[in-house]
Amino acid sequence: MESLLQYDPLLLALAAGIFTWLMTTLGAGTVFMMKGVNLKLHDLMLAFAAGVMTAASYWSLLAPAIEMAEELPVPPWLPAVTGFLAGVFFLWGLDRILPHLHPGLDINKAEGLHTGLKKSILLVLAVTLHNIPEGLAVGVAFGALAGGVPAASPAGAVALALGIGIQNFPEGAAVAFPLRQVGLSRRKSFFYGQLSGLVEPLSAVLGALAVVAVKPILPFALAFAAGAMIFVVIEDAVPDSQQHGNIDLATMGFTLGFAVMMLLDVALG
Repeated sequence: MESLLQYDPLLLALAAGIFTWLMTTLGAGTVFMMKGVNLKLHDLMLAFAAGVMTAASYWSLLAPAIEMAEELPVPPWLPAVTGFLAGVFFLWGLDRILPHLHPGLDINKAEGLHTGLKKSILLVLAVTLHNIPEGLAVGVAFGALAGGVPAASPAGAVALALGIGIQNFPEGAAVAFPLRQVGLSRRKSFFYGQLSGLVEPLSAVLGALAVVAVKPILPFALAFAAGAMIFVVIEDAVPDSQQHGNIDLATMGFTLGFAVMMLLDVALG
């Protein structure tokens, strides 16, 4: 893992972002092999993704942020708390502005600014909104390697990318199948499904670029990404996973996702 340090962190962030996008693409590709997704499986997958994001928010982002902040001339909790809250309010603002529709809901329940966009586009935008903080988190983790901070390890960054990639597989399926159900062809459902993950390489590079250019903001940036992901978990992923009444199943999915991400981060980091 240490050999990764010889590479440009921006290139590493781009590669990691492409990996997470490809995992979304693979998930969307299941629309060619199955007629539909079982609602129980759908809820299980969403909850699994929520568990991965929650665990990653602490082990891969908040814990290193607090450790790095101990070297700064401010209370260690300050960058973590302010960054976390800034991430939450950033996603809250995007949620208010970006038109989107969660799967399973009627178009009259679309959120964000009112537009005349089709239901299919609104569904894609909902998952795209989820993917922005994931890409930022991966980019910030790899960008941190350029700072030479002990808390920022190549193994930890790889673990985060793996965790996000694993949970992107069910997310790809979770957007492709609802598109199929609203009347799109399998090919179009796949195309828009993978397109929702394309924002991850872009946001990964932006996240890495920010911390490479301004290294002192690194603890804040890590906490910012954590806050953005937690907002998505609480506002979208967990409620969506329980909307069909599969509460116990969703709880187990969340637990499994949390455990998988914790295992990856602790074992590799």
